[in-house]
Amino acid sequence: MNNNPENFDGSDDDSDPRDFNPADFQAFLQRYLNNPNSFDAAELAKAAGLPQDPEQLRQMLGMLSQAMGNQNAVDGVDWNVALQHAKTTARKANHGVTEAQRDAWRNAVSIATLWLDQATEVSDLTTEPKLLTRDLWVDDAMPLFKVMSEPVANRMAVALSEHLSSNTPEELASLMQEAGRLLRNAGGAMFAMQLGTAIGKLSSTVLSGADIGLPIFTEQRAAFVPQNIDEFIVGLDVEAQQAMIYLAVRELAHARLFKHSKWLRDHVVAQISSYAADISIDDKKIEEAASAMDLSNPSQMQNLLESGALLGDKTQDQERALEAIETMLALIEGWVDAVTQEATKLLPKAAAIAEAVRRRRATGGPAELTFGTLVGLELKPRKLREATTMWLELGMVLGNAKRDELWDHPDMLPTTTDIENPSLLITRLQGGGDDFDAELRNLLGN
Repeated sequence: MNNNPENFDGSDDDSDPRDFNPADFQAFLQRYLNNPNSFDAAELAKAAGLPQDPEQLRQMLGMLSQAMGNQNAVDGVDWNVALQHAKTTARKANHGVTEAQRDAWRNAVSIATLWLDQATEVSDLTTEPKLLTRDLWVDDAMPLFKVMSEPVANRMAVALSEHLSSNTPEELASLMQEAGRLLRNAGGAMFAMQLGTAIGKLSSTVLSGADIGLPIFTEQRAAFVPQNIDEFIVGLDVEAQQAMIYLAVRELAHARLFKHSKWLRDHVVAQISSYAADISIDDKKIEEAASAMDLSNPSQMQNLLESGALLGDKTQDQERALEAIETMLALIEGWVDAVTQEATKLLPKAAAIAEAVRRRRATGGPAELTFGTLVGLELKPRKLREATTMWLELGMVLGNAKRDELWDHPDMLPTTTDIENPSLLITRLQGGGDDFDAELRNLLGN
């Protein structure tokens, strides 16, 4: 450590960082947040133990900004921070996968594959399932979470920076411009840590690769988190093997669907990204929160971000976009439920396990809710029961092959109206006959 009290430009100055008084600096910030017009640059320099010469302040902020520019942050958000924070949280009670668990899952997947072959025309997977520890789930899931949350994360970082800049006196406007990226990175780092904590906590509850509603892998394969599934099964009054077979059927069905419909994952992710990109940050809420913030209590900012209180109200366009996302998720989950119900009809406790899965999905856990409020989107499909009923009726009346053909192209998928009234959809598909097949071939370019 260099003990020479030289400034960044090599000159001497009466002030010394060792003169910094946390209590004075906190009191200054509190007064500034409560009344931005009360800003006094000399008071700031004195309270923070900074050089009081404006030129030296400008040089110091420039160097800090340059230093921050060498980090992993892009547009203010350091995703490596989010990843490492999530993995640290996930490892707090992380267990490895045992050979006994591998054998048990190998048997469950074998049975589930045979049963699924009788319940759907969608072809089998070509890769073996992956057994994940909690921290490995974080590694595999983070790219998907990044895509879903990056628009809001970047907007949040910019909004915090803009708020500080807009409330800065003219004499320091140039300094704030130089420190703009530094401020964005500070806000982005704060958001990244909150997101990492939420994902890390989520790793202790997810059961499989598609448990959040979307597959974490771009190249489709099934995945299970044995440690979490074992804990989930403890709360069920069923034999462990039955629960594992049921969960294997669900995960394999989900992965098969996304492998069959290669367009599906990108389509849903694009819907979510487009929706998230239009989420606004309410500057008035930032100002209100700042004036009420107790700087001696860092958890207040954490709670504020987790609550989603800084997100603006949804516009009509966003409401429509959200409805489209929820409809698509309901179609996906409903199809998986319908196929799983048919495939597990020989499983004695299938109904009880299915109800436990539905309750778990409907309520969600604290970590899932935290992620939802952070990015302004909960992956909760509405009308899931209605969608399941529709797919079951389509299978019974039209057969599994015709039902599954609807996933060949996005334009063939049922609408919200179809979910609410499947009889009209069935009538339309029955009446289409050869016209339906011709339309499908045209869409596919055959």
